[in-house]
Amino acid sequence: MASVEVLLSRLDPGIPPPSYARTGDAGADLVTTEDVVIEPGERVVVGTGIAIALPAGYAGFVHPRSGLAARVGLSVVNTPGTIDAGYRGEIRVCLVNHDLREPVVLRRGDRIAQLVVQRVEHAVFREVDELPDSARGAGGYGSTGGHEMLAEKE
Repeated sequence: MASVEVLLSRLDPGIPPPSYARTGDAGADLVTTEDVVIEPGERVVVGTGIAIALPAGYAGFVHPRSGLAARVGLSVVNTPGTIDAGYRGEIRVCLVNHDLREPVVLRRGDRIAQLVVQRVEHAVFREVDELPDSARGAGGYGSTGGHEMLAEKE
């Protein structure tokens, strides 16, 4: 797996830097800097205690941790959250509790999300009168099958 150097500043020295749980993992775990209770259906923005400097041509994407989503309904609101190469502020994560009955309790240092660093292309948009045909065409939600209820509503 290729590596890229990402400069990191710990804004909260008591919080560990992002780390990968296993060799070959795509996402490095981010932790929260605060104790917080997220009530059912509510959202909250929490700090991670770090700021990074990504090289030009890269972006960071903040994804939910699948285990938290499955076990307690915790997710990231704007999934994935995008960190542009020019951003130098603290990485903050907007979390949401999708559970309808139970609050999510987080403690300082709990793993809350994962950061995926990827090379990104810079698009050059060229306006045309007509787009070329494709096998999919303009088929949108549910157009590849398995979503009969969506197809009935269209």
